Amino acid sequence: MTTRWADNDMYGHLNNAVYYQLFDTAINAWIIEATGVDPTRSAAQGVVVESGCRYFSSVQFPEPVTVAIAVARLGSSSVTYDLGLFAGPTDSEAAPPTIAARGRWVHVYVDTTTRRPVPIPDEIRALLTTADISGRTTTSDETDTRDRDDR
Repeated sequence: MTTRWADNDMYGHLNNAVYYQLFDTAINAWIIEATGVDPTRSAAQGVVVESGCRYFSSVQFPEPVTVAIAVARLGSSSVTYDLGLFAGPTDSEAAPPTIAARGRWVHVYVDTTTRRPVPIPDEIRALLTTADISGRTTTSDETDTRDRDDR
C-alpha cells in the first residue's frame, strides 16, 4: 500500500486515525482475498470490539507501507490480531522497512441478523490458523471467557 496525500495531518505525517484504517483494510482484504468470503452475503461478520496502536516512527506521504498480520489468540467466536505497520520499500535491494506502529485488533464474529456471537466460519478459521502464533487455539466445545454472550 502507498499512503495518500490526504492521510497526512497538519504536522506533515500520517494522522493516527489512518493507522486504524490501514489495519482494518489489511485484515479484511486478507480474509476476503484468501477465502473468497463476501462479507455482505455472509451469515456471520467480524466486528471490532477492541483496538489499539503503539507508534514508533513517523510515516509520511508518499511512503509505501506494509501491514504484517499475526493471530495472537484464536477463540471460538473471537480472534485477536497482532499487527505490524512497516514503512519503506520491501524489496530486498533496499534497507529493510522500519516498524512504524504495532496494532492490536479484536474481532468477534456475530450473526448478521441477531448480532449475537457465533463461531468463526470454518473457511475463515482455516485461514486464521495459518497465521496463529499463540501456540494454542480453542475449539467450540471449550470454555472461552472472551466469547461470552454478554458482548
